[in-house]
Amino acid sequence: MGTHPNVHIPKESWPGWTWYAIEFGIVLAVSMLVSREITNSIAELSPELQNYVFMGIVGVIFLAWYIGIRGFILKKKILRNSY
Repeated sequence: MGTHPNVHIPKESWPGWTWYAIEFGIVLAVSMLVSREITNSIAELSPELQNYVFMGIVGVIFLAWYIGIRGFILKKKILRNSY
């Protein structure tokens, strides 16, 4: 029995950029949910100031993930699979 030349290998056919798009969506959704809960807990803010606080918290969480966690922690040599 021989092998078929038309074997489907998902890793080679799935576009790699979609994983970045899925990660972006998840990070954005989680940061917006966390920001909503934090902003709702501060009762004495005006609606205009709540918008600035909301977007500021979203931005801080977003930057913390992409620069802090993903940029430095997930790029450590110990996490690489190179033998």
